[in-house]
Amino acid sequence: MSDKSDNRRSWGRRKVVQAISALPLGIILASQLSWAAPATTTGQAVTDDTVTVGILHSLTGTMAISETGAQEAEKLAIKQINESGGILGRQIKIIQEDGASDWPTFAEKSRKLLVNDNVAAVFGCWTSASRKAALPVFEKENGLLYYPTFYEGLEQSKNVIYTGQEATQQILDGLNWVAKEKGAKTFYLIGSDYIWPRTSMKIARKHIENVLGGKVVGEEYKPLGDTQFGSVINKIRLKKPDVIYAAVVGGSNVAWFKQLKAAGITSKKQTLLTISVTEDEVLGIGGENLEGFYSIMKYFQSQDNPNNVAFVKAFKEMWGEDSVIGDVTQAAYLGPWLWKAAVEKAGTFDVDAVVAASEAGDIELTTAPEGYVKLHPNHHLWSKARVGMWKKDGQAEVVYTSELIEPDPFPEGYQ
Repeated sequence: MSDKSDNRRSWGRRKVVQAISALPLGIILASQLSWAAPATTTGQAVTDDTVTVGILHSLTGTMAISETGAQEAEKLAIKQINESGGILGRQIKIIQEDGASDWPTFAEKSRKLLVNDNVAAVFGCWTSASRKAALPVFEKENGLLYYPTFYEGLEQSKNVIYTGQEATQQILDGLNWVAKEKGAKTFYLIGSDYIWPRTSMKIARKHIENVLGGKVVGEEYKPLGDTQFGSVINKIRLKKPDVIYAAVVGGSNVAWFKQLKAAGITSKKQTLLTISVTEDEVLGIGGENLEGFYSIMKYFQSQDNPNNVAFVKAFKEMWGEDSVIGDVTQAAYLGPWLWKAAVEKAGTFDVDAVVAASEAGDIELTTAPEGYVKLHPNHHLWSKARVGMWKKDGQAEVVYTSELIEPDPFPEGYQ
């Protein structure tokens, strides 16, 4: 190599050093961070200062009564995260889609969000039917869904984080409570006619018969959105069960509880435990129509702890003083915060890295409105079960709280 060539290379290196020396320190550090750990390597909608996510719930149709609060809570969480500096220095942008209470629409909108919009995560779905419809899309496109609803369990996907409770944290614990506290031996099961109520009732029947030594004296399913419950109510009157165990979903709840009351079936004469009614549904039902009946959830708006007081205050400030907060609404609020924790642990928005961080077993929220929660490697949350007795004002009095329950989506003997 010639001396002239060596001199040119030396001159070039000096120029580079001089150029770097002239840069502000912050730019140098930012450039080093960018080279060391790009925020995404998989084509997601991530810029130097923003990251885009999707929200996918039913804003119209029979499920809107249940799902509206979930999208409000997700927007509140994202607003708070942005105000606190965002994620990896980026503000979160939202693309919202309407599932319209139609399961194929959920699949279609999921595909749009993941393929066309390249969102980094989706917060959404409510019914198990909508989740099941969307799941193949998330698995094919390697998207990440934060699903907020209590559900039947028997599922664990790499591409879903389940922020609601599974069967052992709701169905089984609630049945144990009502058998012990009410001496219940006979049960009448009623639900909406789709996968979650049917699978939940299958699990409930096994527990009632094989563990509690009880008897199921009736089992009925009504189409989602149905408002005619007269024939079922007549059967319940004839069977006289110790407990009506209900998983009626969405807008059908309004007709169901009003018709029960009109038929004289009230809490003064009948124990009813539902796994599908939260404050969101009670707003439409009217507290006077289910006063004294029970729900088994992990969260009620009336919980008195500092986290929840702050959450309720912020929610009402954003969505109005008359707004209410149900179990799924609170679980939806957890989604963006759990995603933030996993992304910051991973140092990237890439789904595989975020999932790996989520499975480490050390993602937790000490600020959750429901109380402490921790993300299990099986993608579900450690959480407590609570029984609430509904009051005339539409709020629930918590009459039972369990210990922290480890999630077990595949309980032995219930599959």
